[in-house]
Formats: sequence, structure tokens, C-alpha cells
Amino acid sequence: MDLQRASGTAGRLLVLPECGSTNAELRGRASDATAWPHLSVLVTDSQTAGRGRLDRTWDTPAGAALAISVLLRDLPESVDARGWLPLAAGVAMTDAVAAQLPGHEAGLKWPNDVLVGGRKICGILAEVVGDAVIVGAGVNTAMTHAQLPVPTATSFACQDAVADVDRLVADYLNRLDAIVRELGKAGDAVRSGLHAEATARCITLGRDVAVSLPDGTSMLGRAVRLADDGRLVVAEESTEAGCAESERAVSSGDVVHARLA
Repeated sequence: MDLQRASGTAGRLLVLPECGSTNAELRGRASDATAWPHLSVLVTDSQTAGRGRLDRTWDTPAGAALAISVLLRDLPESVDARGWLPLAAGVAMTDAVAAQLPGHEAGLKWPNDVLVGGRKICGILAEVVGDAVIVGAGVNTAMTHAQLPVPTATSFACQDAVADVDRLVADYLNRLDAIVRELGKAGDAVRSGLHAEATARCITLGRDVAVSLPDGTSMLGRAVRLADDGRLVVAEESTEAGCAESERAVSSGDVVHARLA
């Protein structure tokens, strides 16, 4: 995998021919801040034990998808601002994907999926490691229709496109680093412009959603906006005639899935 452009942006870049989980592999190396500075990157196109939300694991055929993990050390001081990092990565990856798929609708499904034409092409997972954050992303590049894990997924190949992986990684890193630096400088997502950018790209907004809650119950409503802290505000449907809608803000920890209607 030739990542010449990406290597010029990354603090350090390591390409592995195969890896269980790029997040886990980078997490094991992150304690050495000198060897693994801000914006260090670990990449493979053969991930055998990828991990998503709720510790779901999966593997993909070798060469069919790109797994990339980025180490962020230059973080905003505000804990609330750091809560926006998954959405920052979502915005950055949405733009990187869209740049190679002109004419296709690429958007961000709250809180951490990139969709093309309503189908998932990338998932994102952020985790805290000491005083740093690792953001992992899995992008379906050369995956065929037969290899897609679920009917609601897609890939560059399924969109009749050949992904320029070097450009994808470089665009993603440049955009992510710029967003995070501006977030740290401004102190919050509203003043940095991230709130507006995420809102503009979030295709969940304005849609009917079903939210599964930790207690096993579910909530039906319409996603109306992103709160200042990045939570999704849902106008909950009332089951009683004549009762007004009530709004509820849900965090990524509360949401198992937000199903686009």
C-alpha cells in the first residue's frame, strides 16, 4: 500500500499487511509519546478482528476495506469539546469520501457512520487512551456486493469507483487535524464552526428515527438538531391525543441505532 501523500501529513505512519484491530495495535504503542506523536497513524487493508460500538467484532476479506486508526494528542482542554471528536472525525471522513464520489450523496449518520446514497461506507470509533484519543475508522473500499456484511452497506467498488487510498487517508488526516486544532483554539464546537459543519452534513436530522435505549425500551421521534454538546435532540412522538411533542437529547452511549426512515 503506497501512502506517500499520507505519510507527509501523519506524525508517524505504519502500514501493516494484516492486523487484528488497528485501534488495539495503536493503543499498545501509544504509551511512547516520543515515538508516536500527535497524528500518528496505523493502517491496514486486512483487519481480522475489527471492533465497533458495544464491542461488536467483525472481519473483512483482505484488500476489501481500509482500517485506519489515528492518535490525537493535541486535544482541546475542555472535556465537553473533546466529546465532539467522533463527530469531528465523521465530518472529516465524510468530506474525504465525498471528494472521490462526485455526484453521490455522502453524509454523516449521527453519531459515527458515513453513508453514501443512504448506505454505510464507513464506521468510526473513538476511545480514550491515557491523555490521548484514538479514532478508528473502517472504510469499505474494494468490497463487492457479495462481500457486504449487511444489505444497508456499500463500498467504493459498489459505487463503480476505485478508491485512491493514499488520497483518502491524506484528505482525512488533513481535515481531521485542522478541525481538532480549531476546536481546541475556539474552546467549543459552536465557536469553532464544527457544530455548523456537522449539522450541515448530518443526514439524520429531519428524519424519523428509532432509538434503542439501555433499559431495553425504544423511542420513536424526529431528529431535530444537534445540541451544543453534540447530543442528538429528538422530538419524541406522543402516544396521547392532544399532547405536545417532548424533546429529548440522547448521547452516543444511549443510542444503539438510529434508523433512517
